Amino acid sequence: MAEKDDNTAEPAGLTSENLAKSEPAPNEAEQVEHVEEQAKELPAGFPKAPPAASYPGYMQNAAEPPKEQAPGPVRAAFILTIVASLVLLIGQVVTIFFKQQLVDQAVKATPPGRKLDLAQLESNATTLVWALFVGALCFGIIMVLFAYKAREGTRSARTVVTMLALLGLVFQLGLVRSVFSVVSSLLLVILVVLLYLPSTKDFFPKVGKKL
Repeated sequence: MAEKDDNTAEPAGLTSENLAKSEPAPNEAEQVEHVEEQAKELPAGFPKAPPAASYPGYMQNAAEPPKEQAPGPVRAAFILTIVASLVLLIGQVVTIFFKQQLVDQAVKATPPGRKLDLAQLESNATTLVWALFVGALCFGIIMVLFAYKAREGTRSARTVVTMLALLGLVFQLGLVRSVFSVVSSLLLVILVVLLYLPSTKDFFPKVGKKL
C-alpha cells in the first residue's frame, strides 16, 4: 500500500477521528473557539475548519445594534396625544350626564307658538351625545396609534397625526365648544409644534418608514 504524502499526513494524536470524538463544548460559542484553536495547530495542507460565521446560530448570539431613541419633543408629543384624547373623551362623558340641560336649552330656544315633540327631542339628544362619545373614542384611538408610529420615526405617521389634529381643532372649536374641547385643542396644537421642531428633523428623514 502506498504511503501517505507528508503534506497530508495526519499528526499523531490529532486525527479526524480524535476531533470527532472530542467532548462537545458547553455552548456554541465555546465550541467554535475550541475548533478554531485546534485548526491553528494543524500543519500546512491539512483541511481547515470552516469560518466561525458559517456555523448555524453563530450570528444569532451577536448583540443587535440598539434602536435609535426618539428625541424628547417626539416622546412628549406622544404623551400629549394620549392626554388630549383622554380630555376629549372625558368631555363627551360629561356631556352625556348633562344631556338634560341640552334638552332644556333646546326647549327654551324654541320660538313661542311652535309645537315641540319633547320625546323626539330627547331621543335626538341621546343619539347626538352617544354619537359624539363614539366619535371621540375612535378619534383618540387613531390619534394615539399614529402618534406611536411617529415616535418610531415614521414620517408618514407624523403627517397623519398633523391632519387629525387639524380635523380635531375644527370639530372642537367650530362645532362643540366646552372647557374640555378648548383644553384638548390647545394640547393638539402643542403636540403638532413639537413634532416639527428642528431637533426632530433628522428623526423624520424625507424617505420615511412605511406605515
